[in-house]
Amino acid sequence: MEARKTEFVVFDVETTGLSPKDGDRIIEIAAVKVRNFNVVDQFHTLINPKREIPEQAQRVNNITPDMVVNAPYSSQVLPEFLDFIGGACLCGQNVKFDLDFVCFELSLAGYKMHDHTPALCTIKMAKYFMPHLSTFRLANLAQSFGVKVGLTHRALADVELTVEVFKHLMTLAEDQGMSRLSDLLKDFGVQKPVYKLAQQQDTFF
Repeated sequence: MEARKTEFVVFDVETTGLSPKDGDRIIEIAAVKVRNFNVVDQFHTLINPKREIPEQAQRVNNITPDMVVNAPYSSQVLPEFLDFIGGACLCGQNVKFDLDFVCFELSLAGYKMHDHTPALCTIKMAKYFMPHLSTFRLANLAQSFGVKVGLTHRALADVELTVEVFKHLMTLAEDQGMSRLSDLLKDFGVQKPVYKLAQQQDTFF
């Protein structure tokens, strides 16, 4: 299938820390659905992590305990996120980090992401198509393409910026004859982590 005709879900999470296995949890998730490189739908919510948010994390994403106290839990949000994904290909900036959190918290609730849901990493793409760059942080990638950078380190703002970066990277890929999704996944795909389910429930797409 041509990548341009593929439906993508570009997503991002904000978390209490760097490792779900060490007890860190998602506090915000955002995603946009992209079809023919146009945004057609959006998913966004804060999440109550049922634990404290370290001050260091608050300084990074400006999400405070008061902001999430009445937010839904991940066990409520993530099955809805899987419905939102449908049969799309996931995409994200350093998407392995976000996948790790989503898949881990899904497992805690007894769910799993569908085995055939693929995922692309924009950092992998950028390192291949733009090796001259000294850093591959999202804001720097955006600036290198002339994309205006506003708020960062909030899930929805980062997703919107990632979409613009992704469009430019896809143009570079097409210019080099990499127009099929299978080609992109071969070079820039990321494998989803597998975690033991806390309790057996349905598998969602």
